[in-house]
Amino acid sequence: MSKAATLDATVKTNAGWVEGLTRGRHMAFYGIPYAAAPTGQGRFRAPKPAGAWAGVRQATEKGYAALQTPHFIPGFAASGPQDEDCLNLNVFTPAADGAKRPVMVWIHGGGFTHGAGYEPLYDGGPLAERGDLVVVSLNYRLGALGFLSIPEAGIPGNAGLLDQVAALKWVSDNIAAFGGDPDQVAIFGESAGSAAVACLVAMPAAKGLFRRAILQSGVGRAGPPEVAAKAADKLLAGLGLDRSQVVDLFDLPAAKILEAQASGGFGPGMGFGPTRDPVSLPQDPMTVVREGEAADIGLLIGSNRDEVKLFVPGRREPMTDEGLLAAVRGRLPKASEDQAKTLIDVYRASRETKGLPTDNLDLIDAVGSDLQFRIASTKFAAAQTAHRPAYLYLFTHVSPARRGALGACHALEMPFVFGTTKIEGQVNFAGAGPEVERLEGEIMDAWIAFARTGSPNHAGLPAWPAYGAESRQTMVFDTAASTVQSDPFGEERRALEALL
Repeated sequence: MSKAATLDATVKTNAGWVEGLTRGRHMAFYGIPYAAAPTGQGRFRAPKPAGAWAGVRQATEKGYAALQTPHFIPGFAASGPQDEDCLNLNVFTPAADGAKRPVMVWIHGGGFTHGAGYEPLYDGGPLAERGDLVVVSLNYRLGALGFLSIPEAGIPGNAGLLDQVAALKWVSDNIAAFGGDPDQVAIFGESAGSAAVACLVAMPAAKGLFRRAILQSGVGRAGPPEVAAKAADKLLAGLGLDRSQVVDLFDLPAAKILEAQASGGFGPGMGFGPTRDPVSLPQDPMTVVREGEAADIGLLIGSNRDEVKLFVPGRREPMTDEGLLAAVRGRLPKASEDQAKTLIDVYRASRETKGLPTDNLDLIDAVGSDLQFRIASTKFAAAQTAHRPAYLYLFTHVSPARRGALGACHALEMPFVFGTTKIEGQVNFAGAGPEVERLEGEIMDAWIAFARTGSPNHAGLPAWPAYGAESRQTMVFDTAASTVQSDPFGEERRALEALL
């Protein structure tokens, strides 16, 4: 507990009293159970309600994150405690006074295999204070424990998404006691958390639990059942089991399942994640939005210009022209050699006119960033705009880390969203100085305004129009100046989409 925190924040939930911390101009409550421990016969299955407790429960320490393995990217894996009993959340509020403030519910990323809602990067205090709103962050099941799918054995899949629905139901039932308005909930997430937000938009069980959604660097899709079946068979084989022995999974130590997941190569995006299911997720999120079934949900979505640079090695061998051509064709199997060459020429010319690096490695990173993140974001926004105004952004601030080699990489916008650019470990990544502080305020206020009104417009930014399939108006967030541009990097987008 910091010297500035005091133990005098007490609130009654539907399961019992909790006591948190008063920190400056807000209260913080950590590790509140929103569902029962998903252990024993509850493993892999939909969460059950949390049991009540007697007396006052201390909510002053981090709850457990989901079980996960270490990861080579700093900050990717949970930095604190982990356990199978991980269904808990944190609440940050200016006051538990019945004021009916807007609520923002954060869903962390990490490829559906890693991450935790309690990370200092996601401290909801600065947002709560600046926006006079309530911020909630949560932990949910990951990897095989969260997304194993064996329907015939009563393991339908998507347990991790159903955890998020349970957390939203907890918010609906309890957030008024923390000064929040259950009818003014916005969900937001980054990377896999953003893909989860897209899935929640499409999930029947989540209908009516939130009004607005912010997707940062990830749309994602629900995988087909056959892919989930292959992942299940591979995991069972790694455990020395077959489908006739599925019942044994409920008695195995969780660590054994995690070990089999790790040894089987089930990393982020490699087998365990959202799956189409007749009950929990019957349609792909893009289909739901395109058909207008999410027209009641406000949407803010965007990506970072150089997303994939976070994932490439710090030291890379130079790429020849032949290597670049082969790499582009490997990512675009439908493209002929001449088409791939034309695409490379378009990207190189576009980047030269903007003063951006045009080394072959930079070009393949640009193509990869657009393929994995930006194209899906623009399509998702366009699909929603056909039914309701949506807002698109592009984040282009360059990290000072590795002498600028990371560019505007994946995850770089997060400290700007939460107002945590100055915490330990972020200054070298996010940068520092008046321009960084200005950009941090602009982004925080945009997210706050969107949560409050459904529009990210505020006095600190130029007027931000809704995205349209023709004008493609986009807010470009940058330390030099944030500007609205019509179809930024449009020549690259058009050239790439023609080959998809």
